[in-house]
Amino acid sequence: MSTQADSVKTIFYALGANFAIFLAKAGAAVVTGSGAMFAEAVHSLADCANQVLLLLGIRSAKRAPSEEHPLGEGKAIYFWSFLVALLLFSVGGAFSIWEGLHKLSHPEPLRWPWLAIGVLAFGVVAESLSMWGCLREVNKARGDKSLWRWFRESRQSELIVVFGEDFAALCGLVFALIAVSLTAATGNPLYDAGGTLAIGVLLVLVAIFIAIEVKALLIGQSADPELRRDLKAFLAGRSEIAQVFRVVTLQLGPDVMVAVKVRMQCDGSADGLVAAINAVERDMKARFGQIRWSFFEPDIAD
Repeated sequence: MSTQADSVKTIFYALGANFAIFLAKAGAAVVTGSGAMFAEAVHSLADCANQVLLLLGIRSAKRAPSEEHPLGEGKAIYFWSFLVALLLFSVGGAFSIWEGLHKLSHPEPLRWPWLAIGVLAFGVVAESLSMWGCLREVNKARGDKSLWRWFRESRQSELIVVFGEDFAALCGLVFALIAVSLTAATGNPLYDAGGTLAIGVLLVLVAIFIAIEVKALLIGQSADPELRRDLKAFLAGRSEIAQVFRVVTLQLGPDVMVAVKVRMQCDGSADGLVAAINAVERDMKARFGQIRWSFFEPDIAD
């Protein structure tokens, strides 16, 4: 059984690591003239901005329900997560591809390549620590699911984004380290340009995958399959319910809305029907903490 991961802790892990890495990369890029290093510095800066946006999104999602937003603003986190995916695509991926093409057409020799290698090695260590923190929270949420299945089924968009960013950042650092090392060993700056292009393509692909997952939540997606299955089993096992016709769920940030249509098993009085429905809703919310809103429709047919 999975549990809710601490997304805020994960974001702060990533923000601290990426800011330290950005400072190191930016200094090394200026000294060495490495395109791959410059692309990685921009990538890390974009990641820092993205994590700040996610924190703003989490804060917005906690706003109380209002007349304009009767179910709260939980879905605000999906907007900010989608914006992060766009920034990762444009500022990170597209810029790196442009820089790589520029370096291919105007190759420049690296200065102080061993400094770049040292900074990239530091980046791999720092990003690995950030990835470790992220995976620790992901493992809480995914339970016995594979990482790929969790990525496709998770409803925590901010955790999906941080995981995707950390994965892309770690792979990008490895690409840059290989490219700069080859350039330092051979003196051929085309390896550095090729590494920059590879980083750009990687970021574009990760951004597209993240955008696809967040888009589903943004336009309205049900609760995760595990919760839906457990919820249906809970309702079917209640003595107050004779038959479950329909269960509709909607993920609203950290909260879930549930609409239920059932045939009730009661004595026929209005007071008895109301009491039975209230008992089911009370126990349902106690068992499934994510459920914030529930709407019950008693009926005799679907």
